[in-house]
Amino acid sequence: MSQKEKAKFKLSWQESIPMDYGKTFKFKHDTNGLCDFYVFYKEVERHADAEPVIIFESTGHYHEPILQYLEERKITYYLVNPVVSYETKKSRLRKVKSDPADAKHLCELYYKEDLTAFHRKSVQTMNLRNLSRQHDSLTRNYVQLKLQFQTILDQVFPEYKGVFSNLYSPISLKTLLTYPTSDDVLKVQTDELAKEMHGLGGKRSYGWFFEKALKLKEAAKRNPFKKTLYQSHLVTLKMYIQMLLQQREFLNVLEQEIDQRH
Repeated sequence: MSQKEKAKFKLSWQESIPMDYGKTFKFKHDTNGLCDFYVFYKEVERHADAEPVIIFESTGHYHEPILQYLEERKITYYLVNPVVSYETKKSRLRKVKSDPADAKHLCELYYKEDLTAFHRKSVQTMNLRNLSRQHDSLTRNYVQLKLQFQTILDQVFPEYKGVFSNLYSPISLKTLLTYPTSDDVLKVQTDELAKEMHGLGGKRSYGWFFEKALKLKEAAKRNPFKKTLYQSHLVTLKMYIQMLLQQREFLNVLEQEIDQRH
């Protein structure tokens, strides 16, 4: 099913006996579309003199409005893993790819496979799952940002990497944001540099920051790029620093939310 088609939902119904009823149709995941679905559901129920069973494939988040609608009305449904559906299709000698054929195939699974009615997980479990997925996604982005940041840093101030044990700590990134080039560092006295770094929010003693200021001075002297030739590198470097700080803040928020729900 294409991404565009996923925005709609296709159904084929069968009664309590394996006999087709009606035609396949599509409806949007909005109030009007769900009402059309429910009208057809009640029509099948009257015709079969029994509650119809609903079977459909999991489609990422596209099926969520349907799930909520069914659960509000206590309608039994089966959510089929697309892998299971695909594997059973492969065993067919004659392969037909169409919306009606796909929908009918799902209905046939009800009779051929040992399907279990779907039970939504608890709200707490779903919250944890959603938060964990977001954390995983942001972590991947965070790792990619680090790689891109290092590429730019290597072209501006490569010797900076040895100043702090953790290059990506808030104090390290904020210091680099304030003094992005070796020229910026060398223009400032060591004690002024230490005071500035201490004022960026560090919890260490002034003596610790003074030692870091000395290391930063030494790194600036060793740095091969005394002046940055391309202003675009500085713009990009500062942009990545701000994004790294923001991403780390978002990850902290997600981690706190996850811990509270355990």
